[in-house]
Amino acid sequence: SVILPVHNAELWLDECLESVQQQDFPGTLELSVFNDASKDKSMTIIEKWRPKLEDSGILVVIGGHESPSPRGVGYSKNQAIAQSSGSYLCFLDSDDVMMPERVRLQHEAAVQHPTSIIGCRVRRDPPGSTERYTRWINQLAPEQLLTQVFTANGPTVIMPTWFCSRAWFSHVGPFDEGGQGVPEDLLFFYQHLRKGGRVLRVDQTLLLYRYHPHAATLSVLETTIWTHRVCFLEEWALPQWASFTIWNAGKQGRRLYRSLTAASRCKVVAFCDVDENKIRKGFYRYEEAQERPKPRVPVLHFRAARPPFVLCVKLDLTGGEFEENLRSLQLQEGRDFVHFS
Repeated sequence: SVILPVHNAELWLDECLESVQQQDFPGTLELSVFNDASKDKSMTIIEKWRPKLEDSGILVVIGGHESPSPRGVGYSKNQAIAQSSGSYLCFLDSDDVMMPERVRLQHEAAVQHPTSIIGCRVRRDPPGSTERYTRWINQLAPEQLLTQVFTANGPTVIMPTWFCSRAWFSHVGPFDEGGQGVPEDLLFFYQHLRKGGRVLRVDQTLLLYRYHPHAATLSVLETTIWTHRVCFLEEWALPQWASFTIWNAGKQGRRLYRSLTAASRCKVVAFCDVDENKIRKGFYRYEEAQERPKPRVPVLHFRAARPPFVLCVKLDLTGGEFEENLRSLQLQEGRDFVHFS
């Protein structure tokens, strides 16, 4: 079942639906469309495509509502899944385009990995937009699909590329239905990991991933994403450690420290850095803290710091110096790292 939520998508639907028709998957294919209160010509386009798709052997199921306001992406996906019948779910955004082999290749992977979310590489449109993010999507190594789950970019396989079994989705889901501003994909991804799910990527470009001002992801505030990430870090990683060091005594490192619960802050034994000015100060004093006296956390040179570490550094923006420093420490047995920022 191709799961397609739709809200005011008339600009892209022809290309999107044509890409469904062109799939080379040899099995039975179903398209489940849920119209979330579109006010444009989306439904006219969908009805136009319905006989074409059905003539191609694709079952088409259409649902929706005409309320004054949309209910949101999470609700629409849940409804599209509920009205569908396939054993596997292929998620598709109405502004994106699938390559003809997408369903076939991801289905093959999902059959072999029934408790995994399967992603793929993407081609961004327009070319060059969100260049750093697109490179991150496509170039994560297989093991990084799990080790980089705390990074600022969200799920390590992006939602428009998801493919999984219905049985596994039912075990993990449904999506959060909080509406606009809720990162329903990130919340589902975290729950998937809690349930022991794995993450895989088909290393072929199987989706044209569009970037435009009306994309639903742009409605989610960075502060919302940050809050969810910190909570999951505290739940999934920090309980394993009696203490830890925050690598970065600058803005992002201090922000992480202030965002932690009091119990987690007590585990922070130091910040570490390479900036002599920060190190020379000797400590960071948390002025906004309710405790008396105010917490003071030492600031050390990274070679004097003790593991484990939470890294609050953007890895590809340091001219290679940070990576070299980190590599020198990773050569020492027993060094533990979580990459957060």
